[in-house]
Amino acid sequence: MRTLQQLAGALCVCAQIVVLHAHPNHNATQAGMVTPVPSTEAPVGKNEVRITIENDRRIIIANGLPEHLTGQFPNRDNPNAIRAQQYRFSVPLHPVAHSERTPLVRQPFGICVNGVLFDPGTAEYWHNDRESDWHYDAKGGAFSLGLDTNNAHVQPNGAYHYHGIPVALLAEKSNGEKVMTLVGWAADGFPIYAVWGYAKPSDPQSEVVRLKSSYQLKPGSRPTTGGQPGGQYDGIFVEDFDYVAGSGDLDECSGRYGITPEFSTGTYYYVLTEDFPFIPRMFRGTPDPSFAQRRGPPGRR
Repeated sequence: MRTLQQLAGALCVCAQIVVLHAHPNHNATQAGMVTPVPSTEAPVGKNEVRITIENDRRIIIANGLPEHLTGQFPNRDNPNAIRAQQYRFSVPLHPVAHSERTPLVRQPFGICVNGVLFDPGTAEYWHNDRESDWHYDAKGGAFSLGLDTNNAHVQPNGAYHYHGIPVALLAEKSNGEKVMTLVGWAADGFPIYAVWGYAKPSDPQSEVVRLKSSYQLKPGSRPTTGGQPGGQYDGIFVEDFDYVAGSGDLDECSGRYGITPEFSTGTYYYVLTEDFPFIPRMFRGTPDPSFAQRRGPPGRR
């Protein structure tokens, strides 16, 4: 088994550094006790993003450089410098929701309105075994890999990407208010909002509330037979959580149907949450192949 230092160099993901409100079952690391990497004094470069409509498609072209300040990269836990990318994604303008869900497998979930990817996945499994049933979660607190205050870090190809709520962008887009805020587009074409939504999904006059995921930590301990990791379910693995219908506001895909400021007649939409899974891990629609072109570090497919 590799050392923690070797793991830190191999992973493309990071432990949670900052959360707005910790999940009550999360461990101390997840509650924000790790110091975020210092911020730069200016944005790393010119943000370039263009979102257009072409026939029945939404086209997103971007260089992946955020308009907000970032952490200092490289840093002790992340050796990669931010570099401009050449993104071109296409999603359906009128996506279709299916009863069967599509799991997110080693690709970005979507893209932020500023052209930065939402990419919650990890490259590491228990004992580095891709056949293992135990998959380390990016924000589970097992490793510190240089996540900045925007829940982001950098892949070896220089791609800055979010593993959770893009804090600075949300603050700018919402003017610091408790309002429904469109922050991006999923690979299947449905919109992505962050944190807030109407208490009654179909009533825009209802109170705006913090929306909660319906995933919960499993009780008890992991199995130890067959070389499995054992230990209490604490959130370091994706498999430490179960979807519990009705325990939160969102479905298994971390979304729901309702009215939004941009969709006055209603739509299905995803929500970035302050609790697991942070960024959704399943699609309600069909992800466009343009998002399957991996731009991640070696070992990710």
